[in-house]
Amino acid sequence: MGIAFDYAPARPQNIDDILNGLDRYNPETTTVFESYVTQQCEDRTYDCYANLALLKLYQFNPHLLRDETTTNILTKSLTVFPSPDFSLCLHLLPSYILSPPSSSSSSTTTTTTPHHHSASNPTPGDAPLSEAVQKLTTLNNLLESAKYREFWQTLDKDDLYADLIADVGGFEELMRVRIAVTVGQSCREVERGVLEGWLALAGGGFEHFVREVCGWGVDETRGGKGGMVVIPVNKENEAKGTVVKEEVKFDQFARVIRRAYEQPA
Repeated sequence: MGIAFDYAPARPQNIDDILNGLDRYNPETTTVFESYVTQQCEDRTYDCYANLALLKLYQFNPHLLRDETTTNILTKSLTVFPSPDFSLCLHLLPSYILSPPSSSSSSTTTTTTPHHHSASNPTPGDAPLSEAVQKLTTLNNLLESAKYREFWQTLDKDDLYADLIADVGGFEELMRVRIAVTVGQSCREVERGVLEGWLALAGGGFEHFVREVCGWGVDETRGGKGGMVVIPVNKENEAKGTVVKEEVKFDQFARVIRRAYEQPA
């Protein structure tokens, strides 16, 4: 039996009470949920059900929406890849946030009157939240496409990414663990050079992560330079033959053959 979607072992009792009562729709609980998101970022826990409840409150009360909390929720959802949590969170955001940043938002042209917009009349693709969401969506797309090397390269090439993951404690370590889990489910062995690119690790750090964290081995006699990383057999990566057995009785064939010789009406 699988784990319930709304289950979170580290969830505080006061959060659980809100989620299971009518207060989950009370706008006054947004500050409680926001503090809980901050707690998740600091202690490396994760509660998708509570985070979705906060995004739903933002949806009903757009004037309460906080950019930093929203991006932290999306960033935390990346750390449980390959679960669909990022897409679930994304679909609770207003459409104007999901639009690419408008040219007027990123323009440096000076105007005499400062630009303001309310939640009831937002600017399509308003930066900086829209830009942040687009950046995080790019990371999610790379992960879903198993382009792990490109994921790390993209993460390192823009300072905005550093700002987005700054509040999420241990983000890079959590991502390496999730990538390693997916690799362990699909592979029995990987060339060391390839896996180093997927994990953005090399040298002693790579050796420690592979041997101590993942429990894998390195066969230096195979796979060219650096050797081959050997992943133990598990129920996900084990090759299993499939035997298809069908029982078809002779009288079923007889009816087919008889109909082939029947004259059309």
